Amino acid sequence: MSLTLSKRCLVRIVLRQTRCAKSMASVKNDIAAKIGHRILTMESLNPNIRVMEYAVRGPIVARAAEIEKELKQGVKKPFSQVIRANIGDCHACGQRPITFLRQVVALCTYPKLLESPEFPDDAKNRARRILEDCRGHSIGSYSDSVGVEVIRRDAANYISKRDGGIPSNPDDIFLSTGASDGIKSIIKLLMTGREKPQAGIMIPIPQYPLYTAIIAEFNAYAIPYYLDEDRLWAMDTEELQRAIDEAKPDCIPRGLVVINPGNPTGQVLSRKNIEDVIRFAKRNNLFLLADEVYQHNVYAKGAMFHSFKKVLTEMGSDFADMEMASFMSTSKGYMGECGFRGGYCEVINMDPEVKVQLIKSLSAKLCPTVSGQAAMGVVVNPPNPGEPSYEIFEKEKNEVLGDLHTKARLTTEILNSIDGIKCNEVMGAMYAFPKISLPEKAIKEAVKRHMQPDVMYCFELLEETGICVVPGSGFGQKDGTYHFRMTILPPVEELKQLLDGVKKFHVKFLAKYK
Repeated sequence: MSLTLSKRCLVRIVLRQTRCAKSMASVKNDIAAKIGHRILTMESLNPNIRVMEYAVRGPIVARAAEIEKELKQGVKKPFSQVIRANIGDCHACGQRPITFLRQVVALCTYPKLLESPEFPDDAKNRARRILEDCRGHSIGSYSDSVGVEVIRRDAANYISKRDGGIPSNPDDIFLSTGASDGIKSIIKLLMTGREKPQAGIMIPIPQYPLYTAIIAEFNAYAIPYYLDEDRLWAMDTEELQRAIDEAKPDCIPRGLVVINPGNPTGQVLSRKNIEDVIRFAKRNNLFLLADEVYQHNVYAKGAMFHSFKKVLTEMGSDFADMEMASFMSTSKGYMGECGFRGGYCEVINMDPEVKVQLIKSLSAKLCPTVSGQAAMGVVVNPPNPGEPSYEIFEKEKNEVLGDLHTKARLTTEILNSIDGIKCNEVMGAMYAFPKISLPEKAIKEAVKRHMQPDVMYCFELLEETGICVVPGSGFGQKDGTYHFRMTILPPVEELKQLLDGVKKFHVKFLAKYK
């Protein structure tokens, strides 16, 4: 009887297992069927998105975030914190906000504060001007697609004053969600809209990865030109001509991107260099795109920021009809207000019918964030002498720029004191881009790991010291050279600690792979 029961139990178990197996098979088939019917897979995904890369937020930065979590969980490391020197995020690195800018934005955000005696009259006056130009007197409403009119007028006045009185028309200005959005809006206009021939966009190497990302997304053709490291990363017109001549069989060259002051290279172009570049653009019928977001960030003795618009205008009638867009942001300079995403673009000499199409394109995005527009409104309309906030504004602004000047000099000096590292002077912007000499053994080891040598270097630097920098290969560099980009933004003592960490690591790295 027990044997019969055992057989029955065994039968039940087998039946249950069979039903379970069939059920599992059914579930697997259902999952496979659902996956098979997915619209978006890596195979069907827009290939232009797949090839996009953005080095300053790449795998090394992802690993830095993982390490930060590990440290919080008590994992033992040879360091106590991650020092993020990978991105120009000013306030994240400890830079203090400018009081006046925050006051005006606060007043615009919560207008009841206009009744408070805690806020100065000049901040209140600017907030009222902005709110009066907003629908419903609220920055919570949509603005015009090109931005709040009074802020565009102030931007035109700012540009004219910056350029020694050269006129600027508010109708040539649109506000944007950071400079990046404005850059993207202009490059979009230059596309051919065809698979072949593609629009060619000339970009500097090294370059800010935004440009290669946009070019990949729009399926455009990148025309890289090399900056001259031996001449403080100057632009060379012979190199520009070589680059465009080589590209012409494969694309229609349409635009020339210039970043001044430079990112990631920290150079400030001389006026003569700018004049030569403008002549080259004129000769080759190129639309100029001047990325000038670091225009307040100039530190080197004898260096000066010259806007491309000012130089172009002063070169005379032969250049007066050249098409050009220039870009500005709240994220850099002395402001460092990255999170507000404020920016503007001034476009000159654009065909009126094309400008209508530009505005139509902007309208599809409704409008840039209005709080960001308000922040930009302060940048282009700061306190004037005699106003209540002028002295503290100038004091805070000069402190920020003075600290950056000190840190630029400190970074240049310490990096150049390390055997095997050579760094051009950090003339402006917020970055150093030193060249690193790597032993042949290290290069071979990187090949074994299927990595770029400077990527391996930066990963080892992160794992051993907690210092997060970006490999030069993410920005582009001449074959056979290796670099990394680091920001100079951390407070002075933390920056010294960072540079000391780089120095000690580099000595160990050379010894390890000698």
